[in-house]
Amino acid sequence: MADVPLTEPHAAKKGIKVAVMGAGAVGCYYGGMLARAGHEVVLIARPQHVEAIAKDGLRMETTSFDEHVRLAASSEPGAVQGANLVLFCVKSTDTESAGAQIQAHLAPDALVLCLQNGVDNADRLRTVLTGTAVAAAVVYVATEMGGPGHVRHHGRGELVIEPSRASEVVAQALIAAGVPTEISSNVRGALWAKLILNCAYNAVSAIAQLPYGKTVAGAGIKDVMRDVVAECLAVAQAEGVQVTGDVDAAIRKIAETMPSQYSSTAQDLARGKRSEIDYLNGLIVQRGEALGVATPANRVLWALVKLMEGKP
Repeated sequence: MADVPLTEPHAAKKGIKVAVMGAGAVGCYYGGMLARAGHEVVLIARPQHVEAIAKDGLRMETTSFDEHVRLAASSEPGAVQGANLVLFCVKSTDTESAGAQIQAHLAPDALVLCLQNGVDNADRLRTVLTGTAVAAAVVYVATEMGGPGHVRHHGRGELVIEPSRASEVVAQALIAAGVPTEISSNVRGALWAKLILNCAYNAVSAIAQLPYGKTVAGAGIKDVMRDVVAECLAVAQAEGVQVTGDVDAAIRKIAETMPSQYSSTAQDLARGKRSEIDYLNGLIVQRGEALGVATPANRVLWALVKLMEGKP
């Protein structure tokens, strides 16, 4: 596929070169959708995933199809070389280190789109990738890895992306690939709305090791979630953030549309991995302390997940 600058009006139709840095469940889903639509995609993932994809392709078990999608895979960060679009999907804990790994290999016109939890990853990444276009995105998708080279999709898939010189072309490509995509001038508010959802659900799902539908049915859990959300909104107000949408409706929608989904924090703890809790409830606690806003419910959830991270 010939290189087509993302600034060219018809780039999305001609096909773009895409690299997915940190191709876990989220990266595999969006990279797979773009590959399925005919774009040239390389997934940068752990060796066991690379081996499985090289052998059989990426198995995409979604709510609407179950297929093996052929695409490239590598375990080397240098595989971003030549990509017009880099979907940056590493854990928030690895933002700076992963950015440093790809910095020397990025094309001059590349757009790095952050598909990560948390509200400050794009800003943190810009401090590493000076001179490279970086845009934030808000991700609403329920996915998990079903095994090496196998991604399961449980629902949704929308993206809200930050305006940039290439956002229109990227949005066109994603929409054509079956990914509902919106460009918003208030991505900060949308990121905070997603953060509040994560603060309400992730830790509780992780502590209980239950999916969202069963989590919200627990005695007293809706009250806990209400307290968590109220604290988050108070911190957001103190930060001067205009949170987008109807937060209460969005909270209800998660359990209704993703009842079988385990939070990413629950998945991390189940695998004995470090979670992103410091960038979720932990961030609310940190910002609350700095702004003089009490956050006891978020502190309890953060502390319990940190305790569980240390279990052998």
